[in-house]
Amino acid sequence: MVPIPRLRSFSGPAILSYGFRPFFFLAAFYAGLAIAIWLPIFFGALQLPTAFNPLDWHIHEMLFGYLPAAITGFLLTAIPNWTGRLPLQGGSLAALVVVWLLGRLAVACSAQIGWLAAMIVDTGFLFLVAAAAAREIIHGRNWRNLKVLVPLLVLALSNIGFHLEAHYGREHPTVRVAISAIIVLIMVIGGRVIPSFTRNSLARLPPGRMPAPFARFDVVAIATAIIALLAWTVWPEGIVTAVFLLLAALLQFLRLARWAGERTFGDRLLLVLHIGYLFVPIGFALTAAAALSLVPESAGIHAFMAGAAGIMTLAVMTRATLGHTGHELAASRMTEILYALVVAAAVFRVIAALEPAWMLGLYLAALAWSAGFFGFGFVYGPMLLQPRRS
Repeated sequence: MVPIPRLRSFSGPAILSYGFRPFFFLAAFYAGLAIAIWLPIFFGALQLPTAFNPLDWHIHEMLFGYLPAAITGFLLTAIPNWTGRLPLQGGSLAALVVVWLLGRLAVACSAQIGWLAAMIVDTGFLFLVAAAAAREIIHGRNWRNLKVLVPLLVLALSNIGFHLEAHYGREHPTVRVAISAIIVLIMVIGGRVIPSFTRNSLARLPPGRMPAPFARFDVVAIATAIIALLAWTVWPEGIVTAVFLLLAALLQFLRLARWAGERTFGDRLLLVLHIGYLFVPIGFALTAAAALSLVPESAGIHAFMAGAAGIMTLAVMTRATLGHTGHELAASRMTEILYALVVAAAVFRVIAALEPAWMLGLYLAALAWSAGFFGFGFVYGPMLLQPRRS
């Protein structure tokens, strides 16, 4: 991997010196805020001037608000590593931040400004991120990483589809498309960083089992999962879809088992990545059960989103922030608490989906989730706002 390049001379605020700084901060804050106000909105105690109904607003802001901010923070930090080029900073980075913020405001006020204006403002962000990423990857001649842009563009197009479906009162198949794009990103990027970080850490320990290198098995596992997600998107119910989803669950579980996660218990920064990825096969298994009408579909969706996406984003944000601000790569007690909160939130949310009458689970999930992400802002905010340690 190419070392992180030296930054340009930058006299502006530290938060605009590297892509992870503003977008990790915004992703965490918005993840906590959107869930903190979600239940009052859903039960009618709070209202937003949005054209979306309460459930659509919740789905949209998780899929197309919080997650794109976290993904952008990761990509703008990883791409300089991949290409050897200098990172985006200053005015260009600030422009992306403003576009993301305007998208959140436009969606919240879409009943006042009109659904079409809100769609135009909101959907531009991901296309701008894809364009910026493509420029850096192409100029750096880092062709193999162009594939990361495919799920990013699928997510961007899904956002347009979601706005159209919400306005015209149609069902939301684009939700499954967007979730599929996010899971593909997790499988591709997680399949790169988890075994790599694990291998680097275990190399310092006494000899033992090491993560298996990327091989044909991983290609088959990812390809099978993509086929299963395509089947789920088009035919969310039925035995054929269930079989593909179950096969994907098995292969993703075996893939995770090949990464020597049992040796990471002493390193919480690593362990949480393995736990987050575990929700990928869990999500496939629950979605397969839903395809057979055995459980509600929301159980699998929340395993994917609150579990895999939520835990993985928090894990990556904490690790990247520590590493890129000059701090030791070790989980403090407060960081361990943040991990425990978001893992608990995912577990509670899946159980609440399986047992809809258990309303306490819904409240516990929301409380733990918001506390975990607000906690990230409290613990890691000073690192993101201040210059890197010498």
